[in-house]
Amino acid sequence: MTDTTITKSVILAATRETVWEYLTDAEKLGRWFHPAEADLEQGKDFALIEQNGDGSTQKIIWGKVLEMERPGRLVYTFTIKPLGGAMTTVIWDLQKVHGGTKLSLTHEGIDQAAGEAAMNLLLALDAGWAKHMTKLRDTL
Repeated sequence: MTDTTITKSVILAATRETVWEYLTDAEKLGRWFHPAEADLEQGKDFALIEQNGDGSTQKIIWGKVLEMERPGRLVYTFTIKPLGGAMTTVIWDLQKVHGGTKLSLTHEGIDQAAGEAAMNLLLALDAGWAKHMTKLRDTL
């Protein structure tokens, strides 16, 4: 882990199983993040998409699911267009807390993937994760 690793946590009023579904189910991902082409599966590539004005879709985030320990841990590689295909790693940890779940995010490898553009990308990703985690809390 480096000093350019993004870490965030949110407390959610939902079980770990429910939160897990919102991290891995294609349709539920679209409610708070971006829709996926398919449910996330261990060892499989994935793509999160957005719909264009003409009805076509384009992938905006893609990678490969490295680890799925239901309902406690999800790890996948992650890239976006500004990274030019260089991969970073996203780790989700789900911890049971009284009446809900503490969801923790670690996003690492951004400095290695982005090089000189790392600070601008870190700022954008940090703001994006904060927005999406708030939307997840509101959705649940």
